[in-house]
Amino acid sequence: MGTEKGRRKEKILVVDDSEMNRSILADMLSDEFDVTEAEDGEAALEILGKSADEFSIVLLDIVMPKKDGFEVLAEMNRTRMIEELPVVMVSAETASAQIERAYELGATDFIMRPFDASIVRRRVLNTIFLYAKQRNLLSIIEAQINEKEQNSSLMVDILSHIVEFRNGESGLHILHVRTITDLLLRKVIKKTDRYPFTEADISIISMASALHDIGKIAIDDKILNKPGKLTDEEFAVMKTHSMIGAKMLEGLASHRTNPLVRHAYQICRWHHERWDGRGYPDGLKGDEIPVSAQIVALADVYDALTSERVYKPPFSPETAKEMILTGKCGAFDPFLLECFSEEFEHIREDLSKNVTEREARREIRNYAEAVRHTGGTVASERTLKLLDYERMKYNFYAELTEEVQFEYLVPENILKLSAWGAKKFGVEQEISDPANNRRLQEQLGKDWFSGLGRALQQTTPGSPEFRRDCELPIGGELRWYSVIMRVFRTDGERSEIESVIGKLVDIHDTRLAMNELKEKSIRDPLTGLLNREGAGEELPAKLANFPAHKYAVAVFDIDLFKRANDTYGHLFGDKVLTEVAERLVHSTRVHDLCARIGGDEFLIVFEYDADIHPIIARVFKALCGPVGEFDLTVSMGVAEMTEKGQGFRDLFKHADEALYACKNAGRANYGFYGESKE
Repeated sequence: MGTEKGRRKEKILVVDDSEMNRSILADMLSDEFDVTEAEDGEAALEILGKSADEFSIVLLDIVMPKKDGFEVLAEMNRTRMIEELPVVMVSAETASAQIERAYELGATDFIMRPFDASIVRRRVLNTIFLYAKQRNLLSIIEAQINEKEQNSSLMVDILSHIVEFRNGESGLHILHVRTITDLLLRKVIKKTDRYPFTEADISIISMASALHDIGKIAIDDKILNKPGKLTDEEFAVMKTHSMIGAKMLEGLASHRTNPLVRHAYQICRWHHERWDGRGYPDGLKGDEIPVSAQIVALADVYDALTSERVYKPPFSPETAKEMILTGKCGAFDPFLLECFSEEFEHIREDLSKNVTEREARREIRNYAEAVRHTGGTVASERTLKLLDYERMKYNFYAELTEEVQFEYLVPENILKLSAWGAKKFGVEQEISDPANNRRLQEQLGKDWFSGLGRALQQTTPGSPEFRRDCELPIGGELRWYSVIMRVFRTDGERSEIESVIGKLVDIHDTRLAMNELKEKSIRDPLTGLLNREGAGEELPAKLANFPAHKYAVAVFDIDLFKRANDTYGHLFGDKVLTEVAERLVHSTRVHDLCARIGGDEFLIVFEYDADIHPIIARVFKALCGPVGEFDLTVSMGVAEMTEKGQGFRDLFKHADEALYACKNAGRANYGFYGESKE
């Protein structure tokens, strides 16, 4: 990397108590770099404290008076300066413990005395280049995360503003609730470790808060926008919006484990619960209410009070605060009220400014910092480790996404493929002279590299990215792929291309995704058992094996299940259902078919050879037994297949009749169709 006339030199800080050593290093580097000298660690920290961002690298001795090299590194860690400014240790110390300690404190590389001028220059250049490249990579990652988060946020905003439009509310209501939720969450984690929320949690919960009233989309406009007081009947209808919203989100079966959906479900369902247990829909009390729902409820109430509605004028912020703290607008956790009171001025200030975002994507910033921290881990050859880290990162993403990811080093004419990409092409991960590699030519076609080269030359420093769709004969089969690349250049407008990173995405093959989608569609999301549709798909082929195999259909439901829900809550009810499913799976055989066909009703299709009675008795016994304080029992009806061609509808009907005969006889039992219960 030679310098050009008029071009600013990179600044280097050389820290050594020996003037001779400083002079030698300055002589080696001053032609290409602007060298500043510090005679000890204390002087170095003073210089960095005033102008650290002006330097590109620090060359640091270990043994010095006042503050040694380790103390300087420790202080740079404390102030997080080490994340942006690489440090190369320069010392005659060769003890492995000393070198290891330097790396542990964040040193990027280690140069031994006596100096070799070419090695010193090359390591300095490599370190500066690698840090610049890493910052470029971080900017790409941040942009991708930003785009993904903006898309998610946009969809949430669209849905929530549909509700606002129907509800006649200000378009700022959703924004205000998100802002207040964000501020209160941050106040909570500062005051207590009861709720160990991360930056990602805060971002997700704040976004989920925008969906708190999504259920109002199903409420009649005449009730939703009535200017006067609602009647008891109208209020009962209005209260259903919390359960409607929860059921809408619960219906996203394939996304139920997604953190955004999970938090949104809790907020939708329980943001009208009260700390004293007098809320709806479930009458939860105290800490039974998820803290995310409590915080959104508080934010919702405050903004509703300070905003104009069809049924009231706005209250002043101070009046709204007083009404909330004195319990005139619901009952809240005293700790959250304390947080609200302490954060009130910030809330009022942010809302008055109509703040649209909180500190420009904290989550992205923290993600970038985490990558930098990872970049701070070290090994014996730091320079090589940084390159390995980049390859590891892209290989990691490639393993997850099954995309062919690659890096092409232009001057060296070397192609580096991700592990999955190399396996896909059947080649080595690192290939010299890829344009003449026979195996790659077979996979990509002879014109691939020439076309790629022409496309890359059309990129500019201002537009470094390139994308196009093309048909490639990979694996002997023509398929459409999307090629996405980004170019890295040396500095300057007329710079040459240094390297290219990119990926090759199969945009044609969706079979795997479709199979996964189909599998999810026939499974009950809570228990993992087949649902009614899934059982209906598998049964005809199974029952067609009669009479070579005997079959019996059993239908059972949980006795007094509603009482369990009413007494212990719906979350406990879900626990009972999952426990029944686990007992069912463990007590049946692999060739038996088990399904949850609705609510607390389950289906079993047994395959047997001799006598079905002992099998039924064993499964029935396994299903019954306490779950917490709830004494779990079931009632079961069984119907045996007696002739070929007998349809499942008739078998199910007979089993269902046997079930109700058992329930009429007193529950907690099982019986066979046609068997007398007298």
